[in-house]
Amino acid sequence: MALRRAKNTRRTTADAAPAHDWAVELRGVRRQYGRGASAVHALRGIDLTLPRGSFTAVMGPSGSGKSTFLQCAAGLDRPTDGSVRLGGTEITGMSENKLTELRRSRLGFVFQAFNLLPSLTVEQNVVLPMRLAGDRPDRRRAAELLAQVGLAGKGDRRPGELSGGQQQRVAIARALVTSPDVIFADEPTGALDTTTAAEVLALLRNAVDSLRATVVMVTHDPAAAAYADQVLFLADGSIVDALASASRAQIAERMTTLTARRPFVGVAA
Repeated sequence: MALRRAKNTRRTTADAAPAHDWAVELRGVRRQYGRGASAVHALRGIDLTLPRGSFTAVMGPSGSGKSTFLQCAAGLDRPTDGSVRLGGTEITGMSENKLTELRRSRLGFVFQAFNLLPSLTVEQNVVLPMRLAGDRPDRRRAAELLAQVGLAGKGDRRPGELSGGQQQRVAIARALVTSPDVIFADEPTGALDTTTAAEVLALLRNAVDSLRATVVMVTHDPAAAAYADQVLFLADGSIVDALASASRAQIAERMTTLTARRPFVGVAA
């Protein structure tokens, strides 16, 4: 049975949280590609802290820096300047081997394209992060997570036997299997119809509310962003605005306002 959506349990970065309880910390993060006059400043000094057990959506126009933000925050790309801490661990100067180990054991990822291995069963896909981290696969935990995302009894299926929505549910179970510090989601509903997208977003929301997971989601969809505790708006590599516990209409209106505003003036949040 899928987890039910909890009510009135959302948190924002304004809620009090001990310094050691930050799931994500970015301090002065800049990312520049190239040099000189042709340099592209993808991120222009991001200062951000997100508490454990929170759901943050990141939005912005094309080219605003959303993908670079996610990649730097998740240790998939290295900032030109600044520091990134995940679950209290400084990752900026880590070797690639240490970063790979951290991503396998302490981070979860959900992508638009699902990224399941077609030759493996559903259960094998879910426990894959455990195998890659060198741990013994926990079939009982896999079964529990599959039941929580509404896929009880489907562990022996292959991904190709499932619908797109069901495959994304498998991806969510896989992201949760190691009890990660943070789950990074990149357009997780981009390939889904409206009804299925709502079901997947409710699962992410409940992973936060019921399992105290931390989710950072990049999306272009105001309806998806409305599931988050707060929405951060990026423009020209800077966080220029934020909304807490906002509705779809409020988020859409703010996006329209930001998109119409020229030039953007970036301010760190």
